[in-house]
Amino acid sequence: MKTKRTVLCFLFLLQGIIASAQGSTASTACEASAKLLPVLWHQHAAEYRALCYQAFNLATWKLDALKKPSKKDKPYAIITDIDETILDNSYYEAQNIKDGKAFSSATWKQWTDRAAATPVPGALEFLQQAKKKGIAIFYISNRDTSEVQSTVRNLQQFNVPDAQADHLLFMSTTSSKEERRQQVMATYDVVMLLGDNLNDFASLFEKKNIADRNTETDKEKAAWGNRFIVLPNALYGEWENALYKYERGLTAEQKCIRLRNHLKGIE
Repeated sequence: MKTKRTVLCFLFLLQGIIASAQGSTASTACEASAKLLPVLWHQHAAEYRALCYQAFNLATWKLDALKKPSKKDKPYAIITDIDETILDNSYYEAQNIKDGKAFSSATWKQWTDRAAATPVPGALEFLQQAKKKGIAIFYISNRDTSEVQSTVRNLQQFNVPDAQADHLLFMSTTSSKEERRQQVMATYDVVMLLGDNLNDFASLFEKKNIADRNTETDKEKAAWGNRFIVLPNALYGEWENALYKYERGLTAEQKCIRLRNHLKGIE
């Protein structure tokens, strides 16, 4: 009996050593598993494509209903986000899962330098139609300003209209897009905003908890599908940061625990 207890204690100790040594790997695997289905849905679900086409069809119908601005009015413009609104970056997310890695600014920059993202379904047709109507397009993104030229190359591959540096307003000092939106609105009548994140539309959504984000969304219900056009993105976003209460420095394992704690099961 004493020998058996000794063996069990040794096995328990060995298991702890192995778990400790593999802790970072397990944490990364936990984070990767949380991303697996969203990435597969994004890349393979026809439902994802249908939602994108639905969003851009609706946006096109809204443009068709616009009256031409008079000479005394400001010219029309559209403000749109880029990532997961106009360009699909799911390849980067998928490669991280395959490599067992998490997001990092360095690998993201390597990805954008490749200028290899592809258009979101329906995005190119919508933007070209808007340009035909004489509407200026401004791309407000939280890509870093060092990524402007690679993004221009990426967009120009697909003949995206207004894909030039002076129409790309990227992050330099703050992630809030409000000041950049106001910069465009000072000269143009912005008739529509497109994005995959509530922060792409108004500052009132920024840094709000889950309940408040839902409340503010409900207050703006008349704008969705009218002035605000939302694209689907289950890969990442401010919705995820809200689940972590905007805390930085959480390990992948801590993130997984937080996510599980938010699940609503059968009561």
